[in-house]
Amino acid sequence: MITQISDSELEIMKIVWANGGTALYAHIMEELSKIGRTWQKNTVITLLSRLVDKGLLKTRKIGRRNEYTAIVSEADYQEAQTRTLLDKLYEGSAKGLVSTLIQREMLSAADYEELKQFWERTVKEQ
Repeated sequence: MITQISDSELEIMKIVWANGGTALYAHIMEELSKIGRTWQKNTVITLLSRLVDKGLLKTRKIGRRNEYTAIVSEADYQEAQTRTLLDKLYEGSAKGLVSTLIQREMLSAADYEELKQFWERTVKEQ
C-alpha cells in the first residue's frame, strides 16, 4: 500500500515525476521557485526526507549533490489515491463517483464523449 502524503510533499513528487522520475535538489528548488514556492532550504530537505522515509523516493549522492528518484510512479500513486477515495466515499463503487460527477455537472458532455471513446478503444485492445 502506498502511504498518504501531504499536499506539499505531492508538489515535490510532481516535480520529480515531471522530470522523468529523477531530479537533483537544485532542480527541485528551481521548479518550486517557478510556481511561487519560496520555501526555505530546511523545509524542502525535511519534505524530501519524509518522502524517502515513506518509501516514495530514494536518494543517491553524486559528489556533493543529492539526486532523488521516484520509487512510486505517478500512475501508481494516482491509482492508490483513487482507490482510497472510492473506498472512503463510495464504498468502492466507481459508478457512485461517476454518478456524482455527472449529477453535480463536474463532467461535461464533451468529457463524457471523450471517456466513452477511450473506453471503447480500451475494450477493443483487450
